[in-house]
Amino acid sequence: MQYNAYLMENADEITRLEVKTDRNAIERQSRWAGIKPGMRVADIGCGAGITSVILHELVSPNGTVVGVDSSPTRIEHARHHYGNKGLEFKFCDILSPLADLGGFDFIWVRFLLEYYRSESFEIVRNLNGILKPGGILCLIDLDHNSLNHYGMSQRLEQTISTAMKTLEETANFDPYVGRKLYSFLYDLGYVDIDVMVDAHHLIFGELKEADAFNWMKKIEVISRKIDYRFEDKSWGIEEFISEFREFFSNPRRFTYSPLVSCRGRKP
Repeated sequence: MQYNAYLMENADEITRLEVKTDRNAIERQSRWAGIKPGMRVADIGCGAGITSVILHELVSPNGTVVGVDSSPTRIEHARHHYGNKGLEFKFCDILSPLADLGGFDFIWVRFLLEYYRSESFEIVRNLNGILKPGGILCLIDLDHNSLNHYGMSQRLEQTISTAMKTLEETANFDPYVGRKLYSFLYDLGYVDIDVMVDAHHLIFGELKEADAFNWMKKIEVISRKIDYRFEDKSWGIEEFISEFREFFSNPRRFTYSPLVSCRGRKP
């Protein structure tokens, strides 16, 4: 059965998004991409709004930010907690025409395209329509998402690998979208394209509380949503979650994901 809703939708999603947001990473990546004071910025897939706040600080005092998301619940949260002069939030379907948003000097798209495997390029092309000539489009996403671990059992590793394939086929999820970002900008004729690759989800030693909450929430939510059949009939969802928790809590464990950042300028 095809699952079309946002894959991570759950009652704790606002909390998860806020807990996992790394202010230093946002600042470093957006400065690398070319954000400057005075710009008009679109934060596409703004979620709970905390990233939009950071971007707004970087374009202040005269810049503005519009946070855009397809979840009315998260947009309402963002408006209530973070709405301010020069920082607004709008509910919007990113697959629909976006002309009503106006034009932007800088568009930020981070951890969004992975949820739109079939439409990712169309989304980028749609965003291109609201970027001013000379403006910057910054795409950031993971590659080999959630698949790089050492120290887990063979059956746990195999189950995660097979489950990710199931997500590709039934949930429109793309674990490999990071490697595609450069081609998106290239095919749209962008200039001054640059790429940066970092380690994300770099986890070793004692487990941080934020990492524990983020990862276990992802495992629990997704494993209960997808129509996955365990090859080992004696093993079910609860056993899988329990074994992953045991692996992830072990300080011997090593986990990371490649993070691909790609920026380009619209000619």
